[in-house]
Amino acid sequence: MNIETSKSKQGSERLPERMKGVLLTGHGGFEKLEYRDDIPLPRPKAGEVLIRVAAAGVNNTDINTRIGWYSKAVTTGTESGGANGFQSAQDADASWSGVPLAFPRIQGADCCGRIAAVGDGVDPGRIGERVLVRNMLRSYTDYRPFECWTFGSECDGGFAQYAVAPARETYRIDCDWSDVELASLPCAYSTAEGMLHRAAVGAGEHVLIAGASGGVGSAAIQLANRRGAIVTAISSPDKALQLLAIGADRILSRGESIVAGLGRESVDVVLDVAAGPSFGELLDVLKKGGRYAVAGAIAGPIVELDVRTLYLKDLTFFGCTFQDDMVFENLVSYVERGEIRPLVGKSYPLRDIVEAQRDFLSKGIAGKLVLVIPE
Repeated sequence: MNIETSKSKQGSERLPERMKGVLLTGHGGFEKLEYRDDIPLPRPKAGEVLIRVAAAGVNNTDINTRIGWYSKAVTTGTESGGANGFQSAQDADASWSGVPLAFPRIQGADCCGRIAAVGDGVDPGRIGERVLVRNMLRSYTDYRPFECWTFGSECDGGFAQYAVAPARETYRIDCDWSDVELASLPCAYSTAEGMLHRAAVGAGEHVLIAGASGGVGSAAIQLANRRGAIVTAISSPDKALQLLAIGADRILSRGESIVAGLGRESVDVVLDVAAGPSFGELLDVLKKGGRYAVAGAIAGPIVELDVRTLYLKDLTFFGCTFQDDMVFENLVSYVERGEIRPLVGKSYPLRDIVEAQRDFLSKGIAGKLVLVIPE
């Protein structure tokens, strides 16, 4: 696939040779993020599409990857190294997959935009489609079970004017959402839906969501509510009204005793992206036969487990990273049927990525933070 072929298939839009974007130059602090205007335009290979990116969300995984938090040498929460990184992090296992990253890397697990060109074997009629990219890519691992690449980690992602993605994992979407709203969907909503899917949450069940005011947590509130569950959300009091408005039935203040607030064995399912000191209480409030699904550990990855609680209560634990294909496909259908609507806290121009990540780490804004890509 070459640029001239892209131009002829695309017709009216002329593709540039260079683009603006943010390069991650290594693991570390904010200084590792470089806004550039001279990045070579990526070229779609066979089976791929080139996307003109409109907006891209900010996610924990972007920050965790930058600071090397995934390294087993790091034992504290994301916030403690969010600005400067972790000196203890080892490059050999500092990515979510445990495989060393190649630098420079364009991050950005979320990508909303329009197809600008296609590679060999892809219908040129797709050029111009408004699309979302599935953030957990299976094409590059031949669809092997429990294997995938993260968009913006094992390959370049959405923090640039153009991005390449597999055509079959780039989904056309038809809705009235803004680009900023759509860019809030892929990573956070698929993570939340993946947890609900794995835990098989059903109508009438009591779901407790830890870390409920962030992107994944606010998505989980809406998606659990969509399933007819009763939702209790853990958050700071200043965000309570926003979370109640998107479907939470009750708010527990962060730092409050969870057992005192809900009572022992009162919850069917816990959805957790925080872990940390509250882990024990989350298990205490689960009913016998309850399910615990986890997809993050921003409050700290090292927890204390009384194994007696696990086996005497017949609990089931779900670690949630890999997602079945239907998870993202279902999300697209929920959007197109108008069954969910995102909570966007704030948007920023791409060049202000450091400000956006500082705000993300402060946890002062409810909902998703989104970067708007320059035209």
